[in-house]
Amino acid sequence: MWVKLWGSRGSHPRPLTSDEFRAKISSILQRAGPSDLESAESREQFMAQLPSWLFRPLGGNTSCIEVHLSDGTVIVFDAGTGIIELSHDHKRRSRSVQLYHVFFTHFHYDHIQGLPFFAPAYDPRVRIEFYHPKDDLERIVKRHMRSPYFPITMDEHMSAGMRFHRLKPKTLRLGSAEISWCKMQHPGDSFAYKIAENGRSLVYASDCELSPKDFEHRPENVNFFANADILILDAQYTLNEAIEKHDWGHSSFSLGVDFALSWKIGTLYLFHHEPQYSDKQLYRNLTAARNYARTISSTTLEVHLAEEGMEFRL
Repeated sequence: MWVKLWGSRGSHPRPLTSDEFRAKISSILQRAGPSDLESAESREQFMAQLPSWLFRPLGGNTSCIEVHLSDGTVIVFDAGTGIIELSHDHKRRSRSVQLYHVFFTHFHYDHIQGLPFFAPAYDPRVRIEFYHPKDDLERIVKRHMRSPYFPITMDEHMSAGMRFHRLKPKTLRLGSAEISWCKMQHPGDSFAYKIAENGRSLVYASDCELSPKDFEHRPENVNFFANADILILDAQYTLNEAIEKHDWGHSSFSLGVDFALSWKIGTLYLFHHEPQYSDKQLYRNLTAARNYARTISSTTLEVHLAEEGMEFRL
């Protein structure tokens, strides 16, 4: 299973501001000495030693994750603005993907606003299968592409073959993997997804406000969360913000660490980043999350920030 993150910001897209860009350049120049600029090799070495918040921007696109199974099946989770970059990448690389399986966690703007710009949807050679547990999936997806919200419609202009599937059972066999889902606490409901393939598993749980029931060792929780290799989890807030914004539908990075440790998760990716946070602040949150994990448990839990463009294999 190969995974790539195309968008990890929450709520709305978040471009880098000119002031932030200028501040990054200023900070980099302050760190550079004459010897760092002598050659291409010394410059590369200098850049490799820069703090992550300076040299590894987290990106401003909203939720979208691409998964390739071992048999070639292509799965996409959410259609935030990250899906636009996904389609550009496929075009640049001349990837001839003829079938996409697109799963939605829910239908808030930041999870669907990239769909009208998803280039494969306008290619008659392509098929797109859409999935979600709601029974009016087709109506929900199509109605955001119509006047006055958008100048063209899916029915009239998207020439790809499209089908809409309501997820009724608790598991779906898709290609070489098994996919399951679980309703999470979020205004209007949101669903987490789990992919299991060849003894490895990934859980994607964006837009969820963790609650005590999510920690309960009930059979459905055990089957879904326990011992997952990777958890990509909504961690938009600090703990204080999560308390202040109770019922807003998002979690804190510290509660995410608690959750991952409780379910013996291998690796935690903090996801759905607060759009008002700079890269520097998000890396501070990452340091705090890692320190917290070491403080409360001797278990080795890997904690990372979900970065736009990041890819990994399971």
